[in-house]
Amino acid sequence: MINDRTPWIDNAKAIGIILVVYGHVARGLVSSNIEAPTPYYQLMDQVIYSFHMPLFFFLSGLFFIQTLDKKGTGKLVLSKVDTILYPYVVWSLIQGGIEVFLSQHANGSVTVSEVLALWWQPRAQFWFLYALFFVFAFASLTYWAFSTRRHLLIFGVSVVLYLFPPPLTHYIIPNFIVGHLVFFCLGIVFNTHFRIAKFSSLTSLVLITAAFAIAQWLFHTVFEFRSSDRNPALLALTCVSILFVVSLGAYLAQKNLKFLAFIGASSMAIYLMHILAGSGTRVVLSKLLHIDSFTLHLIAGCMAGVLAPLLAVVIIQRLKIPFVFSAPISKFLIQLCNRFRISHH
Repeated sequence: MINDRTPWIDNAKAIGIILVVYGHVARGLVSSNIEAPTPYYQLMDQVIYSFHMPLFFFLSGLFFIQTLDKKGTGKLVLSKVDTILYPYVVWSLIQGGIEVFLSQHANGSVTVSEVLALWWQPRAQFWFLYALFFVFAFASLTYWAFSTRRHLLIFGVSVVLYLFPPPLTHYIIPNFIVGHLVFFCLGIVFNTHFRIAKFSSLTSLVLITAAFAIAQWLFHTVFEFRSSDRNPALLALTCVSILFVVSLGAYLAQKNLKFLAFIGASSMAIYLMHILAGSGTRVVLSKLLHIDSFTLHLIAGCMAGVLAPLLAVVIIQRLKIPFVFSAPISKFLIQLCNRFRISHH
């Protein structure tokens, strides 16, 4: 069993969020017609997108059973209103508002109606928080109905749903649940049945890295699949790739890399802010400095996408600014429900 705030998890989050920033910066450059070194860019893009977001669903599932046992179904879902739904709404509006204001400089144009459609149509990188909230809600109800002891059965069902999605998946919420529940459940199974010590040695890391490299090579080069193909090969590749990040994170945890752990602990802030930081850097370099080098843009965009949010985190913590990334909305909702009950007795 794994304890929360363990170094390997922060390291895994750091690796994941750096890949997220790289992926979004690189795709932003390509969509802005800044020419990329095509074979390298396309391969890197496909490798990263084969596992970087499933990794975060996996990490989110690690402590699910313990939290469910501790809080119960209702309080767990309400707590995710505070930590997932609240930042989703606030930062969708902040980023969307800025994009509307600066749409003449950005890729394409964003309208107010598109920003306000966040309740049924998540935009940009915020789809992950939207999907994660509904995965948490669905998992909470499922485990409440079938008991936490059925985690292997539920994982098996999630695999079947992933490979054979039901007709309802043309709706956005069922599609998000079916596409990502399997990795969330994988996190539950991993924490229940595996010890992280088995993956932290250099030997384990070398073997898993070799498996990761071979699997990626077979998937992309030999079979010429794409990261958007939802098939058994992609599911297997994603699981191997997640295991690679787990092993790398566990191995690096022995090195006590505090800055990497800080990046991981701040991964939510980076996720929320990195598009603004990366896009801003691209605009400054291309519009003001007239630089069109893909490599320079990529390095500067990635550094800004990681470091600017970290600086913001330090400032927010120093000034003790509340409600930037979460808010105690669940307490208010519980109090409101209690008052409603009392008034009807």
